[in-house]
Amino acid sequence: MLHLHHLANSRSFRIIWLLEELGVDYKLTCYERNKAYRAPDSLKQVHPIGNAPILEADDRVLIESGFIIEYLIKHYDKEKQFKPDDNNEAAWEAYTFWLHFAEASLMPLLVMRLVFTKVVSQSPMLIKPISKKIQGQIEKNMISSGLEKMLDMMERHLHENHWFAGSEFSAADIQMHLAVLGANAGAGLDQSKYTNLLNWLKRCEERDAFKRAEKKGGRLNF
Repeated sequence: MLHLHHLANSRSFRIIWLLEELGVDYKLTCYERNKAYRAPDSLKQVHPIGNAPILEADDRVLIESGFIIEYLIKHYDKEKQFKPDDNNEAAWEAYTFWLHFAEASLMPLLVMRLVFTKVVSQSPMLIKPISKKIQGQIEKNMISSGLEKMLDMMERHLHENHWFAGSEFSAADIQMHLAVLGANAGAGLDQSKYTNLLNWLKRCEERDAFKRAEKKGGRLNF
C-alpha cells in the first residue's frame, strides 16, 4: 500500500489531493510543525532529507512533490485522467510548463515572502522596526514586481483556458494550487484584476477530492 507522510500546511497536501482524485488506497501519517515552524526530526527517520511529502511506494521512498505527482500518474492513473496525452501537443506543453513553473518560478518568491514575514513576527520588540523595514525593502525590490508579472501571465492564460492544461483538470492544477493560494494570502489578490485566477481557485476547492483531502490533511493556511 502507498504510505504518504504528510506535514501540516505544506506541499504534501498536493499529494493527498492527487491520491483522492486517483481513488487509490493509501495510508496517511500526519506530522505537526515544531515551534520553529519546521518539520519534526521524526520525518528524518523516513528519509534523511526530512521534508514532506515523503511517499513510500513499491518498496521505494520518494520525495519532491513534482516527482511524486509524475510517479503516481505514471503508475496509478490507469484511465489517464490527470495528464494530457502526448499526442495533444498544446495541452501537454501547457501541462508540463505549469507543473514546473509552480516550483521553479512562483514558489521561491512566495517562500521568501513567508520567511521574512516569520522573521518580523518572531523578532524581539527592540529590533522589530528594523526587521520590518528590511522586509518592506525586500518585498518592494525583490518580490512584488516579479510576482505581479507572473500573476498577470497566469490570469491571461486562464482567460483563455478553463484549467492550466486547457479544457480539462490535470495534475498541473494540483501543483499550481498551493502557489496561487499563497499569492492570495493576507490582503488577497485584487478581485477585479485577477477574476479568472480566483475563479479557478474556487473551482479547484469545489472538487470532491479536494474536500476529502482537507478533511484528512487539514486546511492550508498562509
